[in-house]
Amino acid sequence: MKTKIHPKYYPKARTKCACGNTFSIGSTREFLEIEICSKCHPFYTGKERILDTMGQVQKFKERLAKKKKVKKK
Repeated sequence: MKTKIHPKYYPKARTKCACGNTFSIGSTREFLEIEICSKCHPFYTGKERILDTMGQVQKFKERLAKKKKVKKK
């Protein structure tokens, strides 16, 4: 590695989330402020909701069925 071209690495950089969770990670910055973490992200907390407001799944199944009918002829 070349000397004096790489940023300083902090193996125990402090990270603070908007929800108040704090933890340490390795980073080139000594302190990081983030908006979302694994403690408050809906995917990781299990509060994720998949909404099918326009019937997209049903429309897809209908198009797929039409496609299969055309192939059979």
